Amino acid sequence: MTAVVLGAAGCAEQSVGGKNDQAAAAYPSKTLQIMAPAAAGGGWDTTARSMQKALQDANLLNGQSAEVRNVNGAAGTIGLAELVSSHSGNAHQLMITGLVMVGGVVTNKSQVDLTKTTPIATLTSESEVVVVRADSPYKSLKDLLDAAKADPTAVKWGGGSAGGTDHILVGLLAKAAGADAKTVAKQYVAYSGGGEAKAALLSGDISVGVSGASEFADLVKAGDLRALAVSGGAPEDVGAGSPTATIKDAGYDVELLNWRGVVAPPGISEADRTAVIGLVDKLHTSDAWMQTLTEKKWQDFYKSGDEAKAYFESESTRITSVLAEIGLGQ
Repeated sequence: MTAVVLGAAGCAEQSVGGKNDQAAAAYPSKTLQIMAPAAAGGGWDTTARSMQKALQDANLLNGQSAEVRNVNGAAGTIGLAELVSSHSGNAHQLMITGLVMVGGVVTNKSQVDLTKTTPIATLTSESEVVVVRADSPYKSLKDLLDAAKADPTAVKWGGGSAGGTDHILVGLLAKAAGADAKTVAKQYVAYSGGGEAKAALLSGDISVGVSGASEFADLVKAGDLRALAVSGGAPEDVGAGSPTATIKDAGYDVELLNWRGVVAPPGISEADRTAVIGLVDKLHTSDAWMQTLTEKKWQDFYKSGDEAKAYFESESTRITSVLAEIGLGQ
């Protein structure tokens, strides 16, 4: 009898393990939907479409296809609300997320945050860059921040979403320089896309641009803009032909990376969660994704599963605190 019971238990374990293995092997079993919670052409959209292409090129879709769709508005929180309310339990619906959404949850007073999703992975990170026109009187980051400290209303800044990475960096710079961070942050003009911010900077509507390191590279290379500093941990060439120094190099204790990642809806099974994480793990190690990182000049910033969950939670806490300090949160 004992042998029979043990044998049955062994079969049960094998069966459970087999089901998990089968679920992972069979995923995706239908079209994989990847939501970019912003308009076409931006960072989230580019990430979603790069992910779609790399999954196809690496032959990771199990004979299925992947589609990208855009849900625009409110720093990604409209898409986030849809993911949570309309797609619960659907492991074939993924969404790109990132630091901008963490800030957007606070500034838009969203009723839904990333804790309501199923974290899958962080994917990439990118330094921010601070740029001015080539004829700007601000020759260095110190010149710029000294001016903002002397008169917090003297400098007009511009970048992406209110409360997003660009806006957060402006507040952090002001704070580090000893300027009135709340007043400086109010001088920030939010634009819906990089093209609008570039046009505003070139026309003189704003005096300083803040965005991802690659956003202004073409204008820096052309000599229309001058890069003052990057926000990452190491100097980077952002179009000038030589590395631009970090904010820390300039004497200000600020470091900030604009990271992006992917989440699934709430309510998916543990087997499905394992399958989705497994797919993205394979994507991360594929030659197609490595090529994408090189082409887009993105930094590899990979964390998956429980590690990604912990990171999302820590970033939510950190950014909420920062936004409160600069007058953009509760």
